[in-house]
Amino acid sequence: MRQLLLTGAGLAVLASAACATTAQNTREPLHPAPSMTTASTSLPLLAPWTGPYGGVPPFDRVQAAQFKPALEAAIEEYRRELAAIAQNPEAPTFENTLAAFEDAGRRYEDVGTLYGIWSSSLNGPEFQPIERELAPRFAAVSDEVFQNEKLFQRIEAVYQSPDKAKLTPEQQRLVWHHYTRFVRSGARLDAEAKKRLVDINQRLASLYTAFSQNVLADEEGDVVLLSSEAELDGLPESVRAGAAAAAEARGLQGQWAITNTRSSMEPFLTYSRRRELREKVWRHYINRGDNGGAHDNNALITEILQLRAERAKLLGYATHAHWRLENSMARTPEQALSLLEAVWTPAVARVREEVADMQAIADREGAKLTLEPWDYRYYAEKVRKAKYDLDENEVKPYLQLEKLREGMFWVAGELFGFSFTPINDVPVYHPDVRVWQVKDRASGEHVGLWYFDPYARPGKRSGAWMNAYRSQERFRGEVSTIVSNNANFVKGKPGEPVLISWSDAETLFHEFGHALHGLSSRVQYPGLSGTAVVRDYVEFPSQLLEHWLSTPQVLNTYALHAQTGKPIPSALIAKIEKAATFNQGFGTVEYLASALIDMKLHLAGAQQIDPDAFERDTLKTLGMPREIVMRHRTPQFGHVFAGDGYSAGYYSYLWSDTLTADAFEAFTEAQGPYDRNVAERLRQHVFAKGNTVDPAEGYRAFRGRDAGIDALMRKRGFPVPVTKKH
Repeated sequence: MRQLLLTGAGLAVLASAACATTAQNTREPLHPAPSMTTASTSLPLLAPWTGPYGGVPPFDRVQAAQFKPALEAAIEEYRRELAAIAQNPEAPTFENTLAAFEDAGRRYEDVGTLYGIWSSSLNGPEFQPIERELAPRFAAVSDEVFQNEKLFQRIEAVYQSPDKAKLTPEQQRLVWHHYTRFVRSGARLDAEAKKRLVDINQRLASLYTAFSQNVLADEEGDVVLLSSEAELDGLPESVRAGAAAAAEARGLQGQWAITNTRSSMEPFLTYSRRRELREKVWRHYINRGDNGGAHDNNALITEILQLRAERAKLLGYATHAHWRLENSMARTPEQALSLLEAVWTPAVARVREEVADMQAIADREGAKLTLEPWDYRYYAEKVRKAKYDLDENEVKPYLQLEKLREGMFWVAGELFGFSFTPINDVPVYHPDVRVWQVKDRASGEHVGLWYFDPYARPGKRSGAWMNAYRSQERFRGEVSTIVSNNANFVKGKPGEPVLISWSDAETLFHEFGHALHGLSSRVQYPGLSGTAVVRDYVEFPSQLLEHWLSTPQVLNTYALHAQTGKPIPSALIAKIEKAATFNQGFGTVEYLASALIDMKLHLAGAQQIDPDAFERDTLKTLGMPREIVMRHRTPQFGHVFAGDGYSAGYYSYLWSDTLTADAFEAFTEAQGPYDRNVAERLRQHVFAKGNTVDPAEGYRAFRGRDAGIDALMRKRGFPVPVTKKH
């Protein structure tokens, strides 16, 4: 079994992504259950994915009420498959144990994939009680697998066998991967400890679901309504149109709604001249999950931290952070903190410079104010205009969502040889979703499918993410991947192009980088496929792709004015390049604050935590600039508290960016961003490898050496320290 055992309740987070040579290539379990045929007829969720492209998810036949019976049936089938492996009378071998384990749980994984899509993208009132009931069931299945003593004994026997040396490198990696997961998940614990671990994991699953549903409730139920033109002062037409559409979707024609999501909040704070409204929108946003009452997350966080600390102790680790980082690139929390703290000091120093520049403008304008967090984006935009003659309103008309999507496709073709063709012969789960077939441009062979779900709507969690509906593999035949990119852009008026900010454009490329990681995968086993890599490496391919947005080749061809259709002027591109490190203090500090709080919360061990007080006191000790808040305050920190995925792992973005900055310099040191030789090394050693090699080895194979911090500091415009490796 592959990814669902790792994610448990956090099925909606980034999953492992995954070429079919025939149109009907579907996967069947190694040990099919006879009773499943009848169940599949009445429950479409259990039917094998059929149709073109090696089979596709049956979105047109899924109903929320099907999830519980489908899950129960899939679990029973999975149990029979695992029992056949564990009770096999033959001596354990790679084929009858590890390969069989990889092949087990196909149906269960497919049900879980669809459940995760509904949880993240269609989480309406009819699904939420189902999610609350089923989340602990996924955690229970994970524990049941990892506590299966006979199964673990067989895996351990293969791991310790001298015959392991005769396996291929990828097979040896798979043996290590599964053996390590079992050990780290409690396979060696005694019966009493195992029982307690089950209780902890199931309780955590319920808490994660409650946390995410609380944040969603505050995002959907707490909007700022504007009712007059005066309240729109300073807002560009694209922001006004999005706010009008958001209000109309709520049945409030003639008004404007600033929704409680980042994609709505950020442009409002950037452009609104109404300071009191900026403060109101800002307070609504930063207090999500922290308002008292039914949707307050503070008590949940306290309990989550206590349970994680207890679980770590049971498993033999000093803290949850030590457990989480053991198999990461960083290896230890101390290593991760060392990087965070090395960047914190110059980032805070840069913030002081940025604040001084903004305060000077406010003073010259006679604003008579001391800069507050709700002023930062507004005055930063004024500084950008003053220092670089660059107004984001001047850039935004050239950033059409659909044109940038075309630009991403072009980049994927240049770097990895992919072509994208829109298709309409597969079902989707919402009318907003569109699908493209991905092929190898040179051979014409099918690579996979890419689903795109770009717009915000009720029931969809905020933010942007990548999912893998099916992982690439060559295990029992060629199986192609199905990946998706999901975002929350605000729709404008029907028929008009959706304009996005530069920051949102970077996010678009970022998530597409995850998709390309999955689409590029060329491995044997699904458990090692695509994005199934350690957390502080998975963000490397995605953050790396952000660099190609600003290349002249993309901007000259795909940054076209929404009204005139003319390409972005070269003079404006020059301004963008000149301002590349503008406001890096703000961006770095708001991120680092979240990463540091995450790590320190999980290094506190069994200490009883008051989340608000811990956040406030820790930031004070760190010297957090008063003009900035964390990018994700603790009560809404879904990365960390809606699942285990990024817990004690939010540092990963900076760790990956050290690789990113260094890797992009490999291109600039050669023939430029589209150097074919460097791109091929990147594809071969990073994007195609999945988890078949240690990530540090994979990076060295690409770059010829380890990455240091210097390139990262240059990228962000900070002083480069004396050489420091990590």
